[in-house]
Amino acid sequence: MIWKGFRFGMFLQIAVGPICLFIFQTAATSGVIAAETGVLGVAIIDGLYILAAIFGLGKMLHKYPKMKEVIRYFGVAVLVLFGLSSIVGVFGFSIIPSLDFHSEQSVEIVFVKTLVLTLSNPLTILFWAGVLSTKLVKEDLKQKDMYSFGIGAVLSTFFFLSIISVLGTFLFVFLEPVVLKGLNVIVGIVLVAFGIRTAVK
Repeated sequence: MIWKGFRFGMFLQIAVGPICLFIFQTAATSGVIAAETGVLGVAIIDGLYILAAIFGLGKMLHKYPKMKEVIRYFGVAVLVLFGLSSIVGVFGFSIIPSLDFHSEQSVEIVFVKTLVLTLSNPLTILFWAGVLSTKLVKEDLKQKDMYSFGIGAVLSTFFFLSIISVLGTFLFVFLEPVVLKGLNVIVGIVLVAFGIRTAVK
């Protein structure tokens, strides 16, 4: 089941999202160690969301739509704030000093940023609840099988984002400072766009 979870997780990684771009950007500006710290943060939150889905929190969110809406708009606010901070940081401004994206960042700051960014989409619990429910019905999974499937999915996140962080560090050698600033702007725009899309969905 771990292998099945890994394969499913790798399939999900095809849809490159804002977290992937953020890890790439971090690797390019702050190095592979900082980026890997961020990867660890993402894997931790993904694991917690999968556990929450197994424990049935997804059903609770589905049962109380108002709670779902509050959580969704909180996530939108986080994404837009991070995105704008990334964009204006290129021009030497900072919406919130601790979210300054345009310079080299410590591993602690990167870890916190990726935790918050990944937490900004708590409705992921609903997705995993749906996936695990389907698996439960189709494959008659036991509780331990769901845990194994979840472990495989988390491992795929760690594996894929680690490749992205190494790639970002390698490309840093060939990138001019102006290109790195452009990357920051692109990441910022993606985060804002993702936030807006989440708000209007």
